[in-house]
Amino acid sequence: MVILLAVRCFRAQLMENCAPHHATNEERMPELPEVETVRRGLLPHLEGRIITRAEARRPDLRRPLPPDLVQVLTGARVLTLRRRSKYLLADLQDRGTLLVHLGMSGRMVVEGRGMADVHRDHAILARHDHVVFENDLGTTITFNDARRFGMVDLIRPGAEEALFAGLGPEPLTDEFTGAVLAAALSGRSTPIKAALLDQRIVAGLGNIYVSESLYRAGIDPRTLSGALKAPQVAALVGHIKDVLTEAIAAGGSSLRDHRQATGELGYFQHAFRVYGREGEPCPTPGCTGVIARITQSGRSSFFCPICQR
Repeated sequence: MVILLAVRCFRAQLMENCAPHHATNEERMPELPEVETVRRGLLPHLEGRIITRAEARRPDLRRPLPPDLVQVLTGARVLTLRRRSKYLLADLQDRGTLLVHLGMSGRMVVEGRGMADVHRDHAILARHDHVVFENDLGTTITFNDARRFGMVDLIRPGAEEALFAGLGPEPLTDEFTGAVLAAALSGRSTPIKAALLDQRIVAGLGNIYVSESLYRAGIDPRTLSGALKAPQVAALVGHIKDVLTEAIAAGGSSLRDHRQATGELGYFQHAFRVYGREGEPCPTPGCTGVIARITQSGRSSFFCPICQR
């Protein structure tokens, strides 16, 4: 019973758009592109490597650290480094899976011999280093989190399926199609913006990339989900995939805390067409609209009232 309750509690956190209850309205979590960018930067330092040393410098972050975290990680070989929704997952040989969520300010800092100082800039203070790993090449990977809204946990062997059972499909996979999304939206009276942020419908999307995708699809964020026609939904899926792919190629969006594993900033924020551009002219050629901002479910939605209907 205790294990079942723990799974239910953890799974509830996964479903709540990955935002802690005490987050303010406009604070931003890393979304899928940022997490995927970090994963790719960590691949050469974790996948296939052995964790020769592990250190937990505090007992908790957003939730308590597993009491046996150091014991499980020390000597473990990382078989694969994956991403599910906004979570990093490091599969450990015969020891389950290490789960990391970046929270609002979490960063994975990579340092080692011959690496440039860019990996530790002035904004990444050592007092916020909470969990530290060292691999068999002598490279140090540190989870640094100034605000401590992140998460480091262990998924025991065989428990992952239950934990992620409620998550929707990954948007960049073949499983996420117009037909799949249309079925999930059918009959829903919630605005499409809120529906796309629901991790049970599609995993990993957040405020920025939903706003950008809806703009490209020409859909007003207030449109009721169930009112969308099949061609609109199919086009929306294509735009979601395009926006996410472009954002990953640009290293994600660095608005406040996000850094790539190399320490570099992401650059997709320079390609925003509506997000954060309230009062600016619509970028669609020939459109006379001005980007508007409204609040939906406590979050800002940016859109063009003329282009998006």
